[in-house]
Amino acid sequence: MALSKRLEPLEAVKRIIDERFPACDAAIVAGSVIRGEGTATSDLDIVLFERERQASYRTSFFAYGWPMEVFVHSFLSYENYFESDRERGQPSLQQMVSEGTIVRDAPELKRIREEAKQVLLEGPDLWSESIIREKRYFITDLLEDFIGCSSRDEGIFIAGSLAERTGDFILRTNKCWSGSSKWLLRALKRHDPTIAGQFSDAFDRYYRNGEKESVIQLVDEAMVPHGGRLFEGFSIGKDT
Repeated sequence: MALSKRLEPLEAVKRIIDERFPACDAAIVAGSVIRGEGTATSDLDIVLFERERQASYRTSFFAYGWPMEVFVHSFLSYENYFESDRERGQPSLQQMVSEGTIVRDAPELKRIREEAKQVLLEGPDLWSESIIREKRYFITDLLEDFIGCSSRDEGIFIAGSLAERTGDFILRTNKCWSGSSKWLLRALKRHDPTIAGQFSDAFDRYYRNGEKESVIQLVDEAMVPHGGRLFEGFSIGKDT
């Protein structure tokens, strides 16, 4: 549907709730459009709560000129998602609930939003030494593959994995929330704009010119405070 035929975001959400989700007791709309940062392809993220719902679900569709992603929960089921997001260090649902705009209110919503904000404020659990060792080992393995790789097309994919793992390592070892894809870079910017800039520059140099040195230095510097590269003596599942 053409952009000119789009309804205003809040009006579109209100209509779709009335039409497709008659059991909705509370609703929040979030995402880049609501923050004023939307692009031509941005969607509307909608979190719905239904008191009588048993199982949560997610659904996506186009309506009123917008791609919409809808996350449907009960006033209890969201807790499992909050916990799983906290464990993986990527607070997607908490972010939407805490920052979004309320479209339909309910008494329970204030408590849920306060809980989401508290989780975000506390940050994820700090990684244990054993987890850090494991992450160092697999980043080292990727880095060695990257250094030794002579195939340009394979190197592109190795670099992508290396960026994701290294960025996540930097954030989680600093007790910061992480992310994937564009959200990883945004999380790095929140943590330290200088590091985020170095990150972007290093991988841009490789993708543009095949220069590996900046990437290698960046990855090594990320691991040095925790012992550097790890290969010799590492094991998983070995009886002691």
